[in-house]
Amino acid sequence: MEIERINESTVKFYITYKDIEDRGFDRDEIWYNRERGEELFFEMINEAHDRENFEMEGPLWIQVQALDNGMEIVVTRGQMTDGNVKLEIPVTQNKGEDIPVDDNIVDMLDEQFRSSQKSRQANGNQDSDFLEIVISFHDLEDMLSLSKAFAPRQIQNEIYHFEGTYYLYLMFDNQYTEDEQDDMVSHVLEYGEESDVSIFRIREYGKTVVGSNGLETLRESFS
Repeated sequence: MEIERINESTVKFYITYKDIEDRGFDRDEIWYNRERGEELFFEMINEAHDRENFEMEGPLWIQVQALDNGMEIVVTRGQMTDGNVKLEIPVTQNKGEDIPVDDNIVDMLDEQFRSSQKSRQANGNQDSDFLEIVISFHDLEDMLSLSKAFAPRQIQNEIYHFEGTYYLYLMFDNQYTEDEQDDMVSHVLEYGEESDVSIFRIREYGKTVVGSNGLETLRESFS
């Protein structure tokens, strides 16, 4: 999970479904089980307190955007002044759902999730049986070496540059077995490192180097 401190009263979380599962939560239960959904939310808040010294005092306001691969959550702490609550909510271009934390968090997340699911189904993308990974590289030369040693066939691969680092995003669909996927990922990791930076953050704030067939394009460009 990534935590970004926006200002004194606001933090932003980026959490993938894989990260959620690694924390011991089932992907479905966070939408439909109030207790487990709130447990995950307050675990995230506690981690923000430990890492960013974000004090959970007074009312909280949250904005959630359900993404294909996880969630983006903005939490703003309100200031109490003479019995009144003052909220300084950052203005974003993302269309999220604003709710006070005292409302049913799970109901709101469920609504966001269903909306996202309907959107994907409308686009014909109903197959969720895939593996995705983001690999970081110290320099472009390492990625170029990979492009000459690894030829992905029918594997989505994209290249990005973000905060001085090159990233390769790979997504395997179910045409490959788990063993085949593991072998290919192990091969790729000989040239780079698995990144904690989420692909949706890289896409939002980084620069797209090659949007599709990244390794093939890189290899042909430097051949």
